[in-house]
Amino acid sequence: MIPCQRANFDIPADVAYLNCAYMGPLSHRVVAAGIEGAKRKARPWNLPPRAFFDESERARGLFARLIGSSADDVAIVPSASYGLAVAARNLPLARGQTVVVPAEQFPSNLYVWRESAKAADASIVTVAAPGDGDWTAAILQSLDTRTGVVALPHCRWTDGALLDLAAIGRRCRQIGAALAIDATQSLGALPLDLAAVDPDFLVTAGYKWLLGPYSLSFLYAAPRRQAGKPLEYNWINRQRSEDFARLVDYRDEYQAGARRYDMGERSNFAAMPAAIAALEQLLEWEVPRIQATLAAFNRAIAERARGIGLQVPPEHLRAGHFLGLGFPKGPPEGLVERLAERQVFVSLRGASLRVTPHLYNTPEDVDRLFAALAS
Repeated sequence: MIPCQRANFDIPADVAYLNCAYMGPLSHRVVAAGIEGAKRKARPWNLPPRAFFDESERARGLFARLIGSSADDVAIVPSASYGLAVAARNLPLARGQTVVVPAEQFPSNLYVWRESAKAADASIVTVAAPGDGDWTAAILQSLDTRTGVVALPHCRWTDGALLDLAAIGRRCRQIGAALAIDATQSLGALPLDLAAVDPDFLVTAGYKWLLGPYSLSFLYAAPRRQAGKPLEYNWINRQRSEDFARLVDYRDEYQAGARRYDMGERSNFAAMPAAIAALEQLLEWEVPRIQATLAAFNRAIAERARGIGLQVPPEHLRAGHFLGLGFPKGPPEGLVERLAERQVFVSLRGASLRVTPHLYNTPEDVDRLFAALAS
């Protein structure tokens, strides 16, 4: 177990912030790195050409370590939606094929597939919520020879329901379907066996469970998908772009691996150092230890929630870091706002009260949550 990390974050003692799935706070370490980066931009004469490359390569390598891949497999993107657009561009559909998605998928992992399906005269298959809560079985039952792409999270953004991506990945390979993962609500807090899942593309936003800055995210592209078309045709992802004096010697060749998918202006001189500091911190904590610690914390919350009549999904069907609480008669009107008035911060997604703590939370935060619910 990891001891409480509250002292490393700017969270007042009277604030119960149980809302990491909404936005992860920046630690003091990450804020300091971002400030130093911004100060460098204030004096651009101190930024040599290598500054456009060194830190982004450092971040790329750290993210690769986090997921167990090579740095060549990683692209730097501004958002999950950008990464999913790269995936859709490089996972073309044929007429009559289907894209399988779960019901109440996060919009960014649906809209792009709607557009792709429309252009190809393909269709979307939406898997309804299973009565027994077993989303993995429901997804597997929906896959057939017409399936072209399976677009999924690792756990659902509304309630934390867990999908067995390794089992789904095996089935995708059997039927020749591509697998695109939005791991925004899991990566950094939930272990992922990349080799077992073997996705074609995987993207995550950096500002939630990666505890990093906004507008800086990461895309994994499997080696078999690294010869595709980027969304942008910028200068920095071309071979020998480090030589500023020769940029007008235009090149068709891209830098190695997934770097062809990098966004323009990836060398964000304030955000990139912050992202590096956040990734270093996660690697020091270790994701399996983060998951074990948060799962134990949420187990205690779940037990208390059941005690006051709230509905709690079975532990084996949800991600340990994520808790979606249900109300037998639906959530009370204005619940989230009324909790916020008492300095308790959670989210309502669909019919679930989403409780998502992190290592900065304390037992007192949980007491504050239930005292507020009782009131």
